[in-house]
Amino acid sequence: MSSERRAPLDRRRVADTALRLLNEVGLDGLTLRAIARELDVKAPALYWHFKDKQALLDEMATEMYRRMAARSAFAPDDTWQERLLKANRGLRTALLAYRDGAKVFSGSRFTGIEHAEQMEEILRLLTAAGFTLAGAARALTTTYVYTLGFVTEEQGVQPLPGERREGFDVEERARAMAAYPLAAQAGREIFDHYDQRYEEGLALLIAGIEALRRVR
Repeated sequence: MSSERRAPLDRRRVADTALRLLNEVGLDGLTLRAIARELDVKAPALYWHFKDKQALLDEMATEMYRRMAARSAFAPDDTWQERLLKANRGLRTALLAYRDGAKVFSGSRFTGIEHAEQMEEILRLLTAAGFTLAGAARALTTTYVYTLGFVTEEQGVQPLPGERREGFDVEERARAMAAYPLAAQAGREIFDHYDQRYEEGLALLIAGIEALRRVR
């Protein structure tokens, strides 16, 4: 009989396993039963730590945030524009590291308050630049929601880097829509060049936030 002892089962270990499994099976295939099998335990053992799948997704999103925060490269002299750019680029990178990463993150409730430090700092920069707290919160959440929505659509086409879902071949789409030449040609702008389009959209948002601040 082996004397090797397994690591104790806790929330962090379950979430780590779930995130690893997510890249293999996607969100639809990520069941508590599949995670339990990966951990070599019975499914009921997981209910000691998570009452349902949403509770697990909350912990997974929190762990994704912890990993993202650990890689953050903010500078003390960042402007609010630079901080919003860095925070959202970091979020997109973190989400793209997991199949259905944006779907896991979106709508989840953090199980800790680790995010409060970064949030406090960005709000401080914005209010110091003349935003009201309400305006600062809207600037923060608007860019955040843009990133979540963009990556959700991006992963709908490219679940992971190098993958592309069937039905999103740009040339095939153009041939099928040949009677609508502008819509056909737009396909490459809609379903390709994600890095460039994301940066352009984020820059447009930040410029709009700055313009609105000046008007007010």
